[in-house]
Amino acid sequence: MSHVLVSSANTFNLKISDIAPDKSISHRSVMFAMLADGTSEIRNFLRAEDTLNSLEIVKNIGAKVDDDGDLIKISSQGIQESSEILDCGNSGTGMRLFCGLLSSANGHFVLTGDEYLRRRPMKRVTLPLRNIGAKLDGRENADLAPLSIRGASLTAFDYESKIASAQVKSAMILAALRADGTCTYTEPELSRDHTERMLQGMGADVEVDGLKTTIKPMKNLLKPLNIRVPADPSSAFFFAIATAITPNAEIILEGITLNPTRIEAFKALEKMGTDITYTVTDDKYEPIGNIHVKYAPLKAITIEENISWLIDELPALSIAFACAQGISVVKNAQELRVKESDRISTVVNALRKCSIKVEEVSDGYSVTGGELQKAEIQSDGDHRIAMSFIIAGLKCGMKVSDLECINTSFPNFFSLLQKITKVEIF
Repeated sequence: MSHVLVSSANTFNLKISDIAPDKSISHRSVMFAMLADGTSEIRNFLRAEDTLNSLEIVKNIGAKVDDDGDLIKISSQGIQESSEILDCGNSGTGMRLFCGLLSSANGHFVLTGDEYLRRRPMKRVTLPLRNIGAKLDGRENADLAPLSIRGASLTAFDYESKIASAQVKSAMILAALRADGTCTYTEPELSRDHTERMLQGMGADVEVDGLKTTIKPMKNLLKPLNIRVPADPSSAFFFAIATAITPNAEIILEGITLNPTRIEAFKALEKMGTDITYTVTDDKYEPIGNIHVKYAPLKAITIEENISWLIDELPALSIAFACAQGISVVKNAQELRVKESDRISTVVNALRKCSIKVEEVSDGYSVTGGELQKAEIQSDGDHRIAMSFIIAGLKCGMKVSDLECINTSFPNFFSLLQKITKVEIF
């Protein structure tokens, strides 16, 4: 699967109940099961390359896994040293969280990933972990994978992060659970909070007070998880954008996590004029429900707050910017430069190929709304870039290359897209 040709779409009215399960929660569910006393049960696990790599890693570090294709049962007798190199594939979430989980485990562990992940910076996690006693090493002084981890005793910490990152926060929380005293983690703005919610549900002593999280070390193993992974709002958002740029279109996206730190991109799309309503149907570890999206003409906005809440959705949101009236601006989004690709440069260059006026700055970009034109786009191995510009093709047609990356997060993306338009994959 090297490239796809997407045809422009007519209007549509759909209800979708099979959006890919949430990637962030799927990763965490198998990792956190390693901290439980008993058997954790996980349903609707995302069966994509990145999350299946995390499942394989927990098998290699001592978990007993029974998987019937629907229900995954994970029993752990504690983390054990593995003779295997632990492959995180394309997942920065996997690598950074495993650094925190393994930093206090007995044994030696090696984490690696694909060619793209091995180029992504890891020092934002490895440096604070080393400062509390973790024995972590890797290329360029532990900034690049492969990473070597030799479990060690960790000291309690009061850490103030300069960036709002759920991956950094989660790694430090996992380390704090087996540190030698009470730890605190403070961030400049609230990042996504799945780790805190799930660990609290398992009985961990984790308290959140605004931007400060206090973690007490585990006295005993935690309660097992019993979770059905909700649908991924980041994946669902591609189809919200499809609706927002297609006149008279309407869609209901069912079973989505409505965690406030995960639906900020939908809130931004609302501010642009799209008609969006939310209905809560369940609330255990996470609020879950349906998102109803209706087309309305788009107007430009400026995004400069809560960036960490919509960092993954900004490439897709940029397609809405290109279709809006006026100039949309993204600020304070330096984090985009260290994702699967430099997403600022990649988005800017791709939009220019589509005849959209874009200006790039160090921490963001501005997009002048216009008429998207058909182009040939290279994804640079970034699944969100690939899917964003495939969705842009609903306006004008598009050819997008390097598609294998889509399997890392949204394996049924094309089957859903075919409900809207003609898709030719070569």
